[in-house]
Amino acid sequence: MKSPYFEIASKYKVNIDFQPFINVEGIPAKDFRKQRLTLNDFTGVIFTSRNAIDHFYRICDELRVKMSQETKFFCTSEAIALYLQKYTQYRKRKVFYGDSNNNKELRNLLFKHREGTKFLYICADVRKDEIPSFMAANNFDFNEGVMYKTVPNDLRSINLHKYDLVIFFSPSGIISLKQNFPKFEQGNLRIGAYGKTTADAIFDEGLKLHIMAPLDEQPSIVLALDKYLKDSNK
Repeated sequence: MKSPYFEIASKYKVNIDFQPFINVEGIPAKDFRKQRLTLNDFTGVIFTSRNAIDHFYRICDELRVKMSQETKFFCTSEAIALYLQKYTQYRKRKVFYGDSNNNKELRNLLFKHREGTKFLYICADVRKDEIPSFMAANNFDFNEGVMYKTVPNDLRSINLHKYDLVIFFSPSGIISLKQNFPKFEQGNLRIGAYGKTTADAIFDEGLKLHIMAPLDEQPSIVLALDKYLKDSNK
């Protein structure tokens, strides 16, 4: 399937490079045990990414745990839900997901199944606060299960100022930026962000933000970038 970023590059005659600022590493089972969580105590598991699914089943394998067929799985999108097929018989599982790939629909699903469900939110060591804060504020029975971590990539050979715009997709990317370039100054470099927590991390570092998603009129970075380039060419 053709990437929408390639379509934008062609449409506006710009170059787009893809450079991950972070790498994802699994937390060993022996370290996960220190969290004192018994996986089969939970009757609902929340996944917000494919990484979460990968590392959940890795931990299950390492601990030799087989989740009950009655366990409910909650996902932020159909694409993430369908990824479960890599590890389990999807049609035999109780899987719930929103249609619009946003946390509002996920919150509604969690509310609907709150009674009698003990939830486990699978996450990284650095994660977005929206879902845990929502569950804590509404007295859900839940725990966070940290199963993987984000590690900064070595970017010191890259000259960021050869670019006009850099887009970040998580607060971890900003952490990587500061670790790789402790004396970084933004100058004329424009910065984009996906997600409020990413934008907050940018502001916390005293940086200026030029592109933001999701917003009502631009629910994705692709649409935000398209609008930005369109306006820039006027």
